[in-house]
Amino acid sequence: MTLAKGATSWILSSFTVGILSLALFIIYSKGIGIIFLLVSAILFLLTMFFIMFFRDPDRIIGKGITAPADGRIRDISQSEDRDVGECTIISVFMNVYNVHVNRMPMDGTIKDVVRIPGSHIPAFKKESERNERVIITIDTNIGIVKVIQIAGALARRIVPYISKGDKLKKGEKIGIIRLGSRVDIYIPSKKIKNINVKLGDMIKAGEGSIAEIND
Repeated sequence: MTLAKGATSWILSSFTVGILSLALFIIYSKGIGIIFLLVSAILFLLTMFFIMFFRDPDRIIGKGITAPADGRIRDISQSEDRDVGECTIISVFMNVYNVHVNRMPMDGTIKDVVRIPGSHIPAFKKESERNERVIITIDTNIGIVKVIQIAGALARRIVPYISKGDKLKKGEKIGIIRLGSRVDIYIPSKKIKNINVKLGDMIKAGEGSIAEIND
């Protein structure tokens, strides 16, 4: 199984401390030893959770504009953005069971990567618009596209894999949000002919097509 970049330290830390706790249980098999056994069991379960959470499976890249994140479509709306202009916003909510590696929705050059500090309200609430986020601005053949990674109640760290000026292909990895959150994509409305998803749909990053570009 392929793991996301940066996952090794998390997995090894919990596994190593779990082994140490198990060794202490063997040494102190009575009394306090039971506590070490319990701690060891919890840490081994945590290690298994980290392996599941940080999985990074290969993807067959889809057609059109693809989803930037795995998860459920929670919102589709129209808005006006100062960089994108008139745009369609598609929001994908990720729970802890989804793959959390985010991917490029289409070919493009990274124009900017901006981190904005904020709160950690559950990402499915409207107030989450004030949460910590990373705004990735992409220059594409249909104009400016934005991907916004939004932290949630459990997500305490957004880790971009990319930098300003990087030229990337659709489906390449752009970052990870640790422990569940939300990703919004802003697409120029006049440049798309169809939206291929609806509220409640489950989608996979880089694989699921969310919109078709005008010919």
